[in-house]
Amino acid sequence: MSRREEYEQKAEELITPIVEANGFELVDVEYVKEGGTWYLRAYIDKEGGITVDDCEIVSRAFSDRLDAEDFIDDAYIMEVSSPGLGRPLKKEKDYKRSMGKELEIRTYRAIERNREFYGILTAYDDNSVTILEEDGTERVFQKSDIALIRLAFDF
Repeated sequence: MSRREEYEQKAEELITPIVEANGFELVDVEYVKEGGTWYLRAYIDKEGGITVDDCEIVSRAFSDRLDAEDFIDDAYIMEVSSPGLGRPLKKEKDYKRSMGKELEIRTYRAIERNREFYGILTAYDDNSVTILEEDGTERVFQKSDIALIRLAFDF
C-alpha cells in the first residue's frame, strides 16, 4: 500500500464516524498533489444535497481529529465538500444507486474509434460494467479500461 493510500484509509477511518453522526454519507476521501501542494479532500453528501454549513460542521470536527492524530508528514490543505453533479462512481453503493440510470463512460483508449459512451447501467460486478446504448447495443467494459464513469446529465 502506498503512502497516499495509507493516508486516505486512515483519514476515512477518522472522518466516517463524524459524517455518520451527522446523518451524511461519505462519498470519497482523496490525498492528491496539485501544483506542488498536497490536498486531503473528503466528499460528503446527503439526500437533497449537502450545504456549506454541513461541510463546515464536518470540517471543524475532522480538523480536530487530524490535529490529534497528526499522521500526515507533509504540509497539506484539508477540504470537505460536496461531490458535485459529476461525481464519479467508485464504490459498490454508487453502482447500486445508479442501476437503470444513464451513465457517461470515458475509456483510456479508443474502442471502435470512440472513447466516450453513454447508456443505461444494466449490470456491474467487481471487474466490469454493462450499459445498454440508445440504439439497443449492449456494451461491456472492463473497469480497468474506464478512465471515468459517472451519471450522465443534460443541461
